[in-house]
Amino acid sequence: MTPEAHARLTRLRHDLHQYPELSGHERETAARITDLLRGFGADHVLTGLGGHGVAAVFDSGQAGPTVGIRCELDGLPIQELGTHLYVSKVPGKGHLCGHDGHMAMVLGVAEDLARHRPQKGRVVLIFQPAEETGQGAIAFRADPQFAKIAPDYVFSLHNLPRLELGAVELCQSSANCASRGMKIILTGKTSHAAAPQDGISPAEAMSELVSKLASLGAGGALDADFALTTVTHARLGEPTFGVAPGKAEIWVTLRTVSDARMQKLMTEAEALARRAASADSLEVEITYDDVFEACVNHSDAVSIIATACAERGVPCHSTKAPQKFSEDFGQFGKGAKTAMFWLGSGQDHPQLHNPDYDFPDALIPVGVDVFVAAIRSLNG
Repeated sequence: MTPEAHARLTRLRHDLHQYPELSGHERETAARITDLLRGFGADHVLTGLGGHGVAAVFDSGQAGPTVGIRCELDGLPIQELGTHLYVSKVPGKGHLCGHDGHMAMVLGVAEDLARHRPQKGRVVLIFQPAEETGQGAIAFRADPQFAKIAPDYVFSLHNLPRLELGAVELCQSSANCASRGMKIILTGKTSHAAAPQDGISPAEAMSELVSKLASLGAGGALDADFALTTVTHARLGEPTFGVAPGKAEIWVTLRTVSDARMQKLMTEAEALARRAASADSLEVEITYDDVFEACVNHSDAVSIIATACAERGVPCHSTKAPQKFSEDFGQFGKGAKTAMFWLGSGQDHPQLHNPDYDFPDALIPVGVDVFVAAIRSLNG
């Protein structure tokens, strides 16, 4: 990448950074991306996929594989505390995971494809909505338009603080843990605080569950039996002194390496909740939100990324351990060979979702180079 191209994509990234939109509300971001992709001469630009998703197709007109490159559109509901000139202009919202940088990289790939068309097959650039909630990839793939662009391979990256700047970490199998938010609602009966015996309080069951759920998954080594449960929220009754509580709510995040282990952990957690409720004559309701299935890399796709890194001189470290955080990119693996890789943001860089996080612009040419090398290996 030339210094001029890097500077241009950096300016674009800074502009996107200033106007973050939350999951499911990426209307203006998607419109901006759509205009840019049309300007790069994509053969087809599809919009509205799974909400505000966008896909640009660069078609050779010749037989060959369809290769997807995916990035994310959404920001976070976090107030940015950065001091740079391009800080978010939207109160309470920020691109504090680096999706602005990921978009800039994929737009850099679009620039390259505009100059050097694929020689066979098709390249599809995917700008996916609602990654942060786990709903975007499912909706994107479920959209009727997806059948027109269904890829054979899909590649994606995520920047990773604590990994050396510009280095790649590549998982051989599981890339991200499965996770889901479990919401437990216990319902009894309120009573006067002077006569609690005339009500049915969920206080004891709630106290028991907070403790037992937290110890149900203790974490540890990221192996097949890994399970981590994190109680994130609990509420008992109403903020008043005159009413003995009749309702309690507990939120807990379940996290495992595999989907099979997740099913087992769910069964165990649900059994705990139902036993505690039954013992105190409470009704119990269990629901799930923010559901992320495990993200598993395909060996063929991993090999392509490893070769791309070697060709472009990018340090690449192989690992069998997934990241604990979740990613909905795994949904694309249901119909394609996929690989998610990590691109180092620097060993001293603020963590993802921190209020002072900012994407390192030095990564833009690295990500573009790896993606382009992978495309050329498959599409010429």
